[in-house]
Amino acid sequence: MTTLTDPPKESFRLGMLIYDTRYRSMTIQAVAMLGFMLLAAWLINNTLTNLNTLGKPIDLGFLGEPASYDINQRLLDYNSRDTHLRAAFIGILNTLLVAVLGCLAATVIGVLVGVLRLSKNWLVARIMTVYVETFRNVPVLLWIVLALAIVTEATPHPRTYKGVETGWFIITNRGAYLPEALFSRSLGDIHLFGASSLRFDVSLDLIVLLVVLAASIFGVRKVNARANRIQASTGDRPTTWHVNLAIVFVPLIVVLTALGFHLGYAELKGFNFKGGTHLRNSLIALWAALSLYTAAFIAEIVRGGILAISHGQTEAASALGLRPNKTMRLVILPQALRVIIPPMISNYLNLTKNSSLAIAVGYMDITGTLGGITMNQTGRELECVLMLMGCYLLISLSISAVMNWYNTRVALVER
Repeated sequence: MTTLTDPPKESFRLGMLIYDTRYRSMTIQAVAMLGFMLLAAWLINNTLTNLNTLGKPIDLGFLGEPASYDINQRLLDYNSRDTHLRAAFIGILNTLLVAVLGCLAATVIGVLVGVLRLSKNWLVARIMTVYVETFRNVPVLLWIVLALAIVTEATPHPRTYKGVETGWFIITNRGAYLPEALFSRSLGDIHLFGASSLRFDVSLDLIVLLVVLAASIFGVRKVNARANRIQASTGDRPTTWHVNLAIVFVPLIVVLTALGFHLGYAELKGFNFKGGTHLRNSLIALWAALSLYTAAFIAEIVRGGILAISHGQTEAASALGLRPNKTMRLVILPQALRVIIPPMISNYLNLTKNSSLAIAVGYMDITGTLGGITMNQTGRELECVLMLMGCYLLISLSISAVMNWYNTRVALVER
């Protein structure tokens, strides 16, 4: 029932979708979405029609065909009779290897250089400035090629080690050799995924070591938590470093001794070294170039984060009697993390994507396998490129998720 005080009801008209501010924004968004969907549908339909005309419809069956090419640096077993899917899997692992090693090295170097750029020593600060400006303003591809030239031309040939006592680390113009972990009483391996293209073996020895290490870390956290409670109640913190060392190393030494752990060293046999862990020049050059290049950007981020902290924090720490190194480690850097972490995520993503230049030095990552030889052999350009884009997208989103989680952990909590 309508009363005299009720406003008259306005009937809906089609013109209101354009002229009424209550509906105009929704109308524009709906039209834009419809136009985008129509454009995407036209592109997809046109692409599928052209592929069918060329006799190349969308088909992923090529992934099950033999790859017929070798991959020199690999983490898992592989031979040329394996499938293209197996080759792509090995390439993904190689990409992840370079990304993880590069991010770790770039972080350590970048933090060190960023702190040293603020040093009161004029020479040290200027040397760090030259390093940062040089690496930031030269394309990373040139650094990768230069690094390969250095590790190839400036290192000795394996035959120069003939009759020479070699240590645990050997570097030659064919790569570097490190000791490999061996177990005389090994527990064996777990074979996952059978004989499929995604097969890999998991060492039971490694699982046992990881479980023991995780239990040790848990024990250390419990000991430190107890020390924190005692300090909060009494004001005195008990000494725990010797207990923590015992918790970590005693179980680890016992397990390693029970498994018969020993190191296997590379030996010169014929014209090359055999045994040990072989790091090829392509991996070393790519790792070094990406790490040094990205570290130059991280150094500037660290320097900016430190400068963002009020100078009063440094003065307060000095008033308490803290030395400059402890002031930086305990006061300045923990506060600067909230400024440093977000832009560092972008640099980690850039390093991961820059690893796609690995084919320039012969390192077979996912771009060299799936986006290179596999695409050229099978002629499946669209499928390979889309899968390659999906791989990098998944890796990048994973890195972003982990770093955003860590950024949330270190962020200041406001009351």
